[in-house]
Amino acid sequence: MDVNQPKQEHLLALKVMRLTKPTLFTNIPVTCEERDLPGDLFSILMKDDPSTVKGAETLMLGEMLTLPQNFGNIFLGETFSSYISVHNDSNQVVKDIQVKADLQTSSQRLNLSASSAVVAELKPDTCIDDVIHHEVKEIGTHILVCAVSYTTQTGEKMYFRKFFKFQVLKPLDVKTKFYNAETDEVFLEAQIQNITTSPMFMEKVSLEPSIMYNVSELNTVITNGDGSSTFGTKTYLQPLDTRQYLYCLKPKPEFAEKAGVIKGVTVIGKLDIVWKTNLGERGRLQTSQLQRMAPGYGDVRLSIETIPDTVRLEEPFDITCKITNCSSERTMDLVLEMCNTNAIHWCGVSGRQLGKLHPSSSLHLTLTLLSSVQGLQSVSGLRLTDTFLKRTYEYDDIAQVCVVSSKLKAES
Repeated sequence: MDVNQPKQEHLLALKVMRLTKPTLFTNIPVTCEERDLPGDLFSILMKDDPSTVKGAETLMLGEMLTLPQNFGNIFLGETFSSYISVHNDSNQVVKDIQVKADLQTSSQRLNLSASSAVVAELKPDTCIDDVIHHEVKEIGTHILVCAVSYTTQTGEKMYFRKFFKFQVLKPLDVKTKFYNAETDEVFLEAQIQNITTSPMFMEKVSLEPSIMYNVSELNTVITNGDGSSTFGTKTYLQPLDTRQYLYCLKPKPEFAEKAGVIKGVTVIGKLDIVWKTNLGERGRLQTSQLQRMAPGYGDVRLSIETIPDTVRLEEPFDITCKITNCSSERTMDLVLEMCNTNAIHWCGVSGRQLGKLHPSSSLHLTLTLLSSVQGLQSVSGLRLTDTFLKRTYEYDDIAQVCVVSSKLKAES
């Protein structure tokens, strides 16, 4: 990990150490029954061990902290911190000292030095200290390059570098799925898996919507006016565990009326994930902009605005439809035809003139129908004809309604 230039006698010594929080010391308790040969020897030894918890010596976790024994793992989204010290090991006064720290990634080179100022002089047995921080935003190989330049008493300019290579790993595996509702609502399911080797405390998982949408989180259960997380009070994510988050996005009113906004590729937003590990080390990830391919509605879109959940057998009920001209250039002259099915019967005059519908505009229409068959029935049989182009658009299975007996409805 430490790759240095050919050895050269220098007056200054460079030391670099990664700054990480300690971990809890763990014991491996060894016990036996009193009737065994060792008797209570193991119990006495564990009670005398300063690293064990008094009164709970058989617990693996102790009261002591362990300092990092190696460089450890660095994960994407965490903050990389390092301590840099330049010490004057000689008996000479060194002048014009400059310490520079750069981080080389696969795509860029970043200057991490807090200050690039030149130190006038450094006396023997004194040092220059610096602490650098960097939020890691790329995975793969990173190289910390530390360079030191100075001038000796004889006026000779000296320079040396040290290289520290480390890998940045991926902490989470994020998968997304989109579900398009019958209306313009979009449901986003985000599956987040912990692919590290230690538990994570999920501090925040939120969706930042694009300017076209409002978002509501569906990860809370409301009981007696109070909201509680669907994941319980403990929001820990164990290694290799997966958790699903659900969000509902609705177009803002100023965009919902524009039919063009629902066509083609639509930017939904991005996920913001914040977690903590070990003793509170924080990490944060933001996904790139999430996009979904919106369903194509053709030239004319028909959607259901209101419909009852349950209706009585052979009794009329009303539904409200919304008809939208998805074309951005062409005006339509529409005629509505209603075709009966085996279960659904429309009430009213078929062949009704709806009039002209301008581009990107819509109209609301209330229709009456009844069902002659019990059970879950699909609403079908609507036909729209554009008299200008002599083109007919068919709409079947646009909604479902539960049909029950009149007696059953009365009793309920």
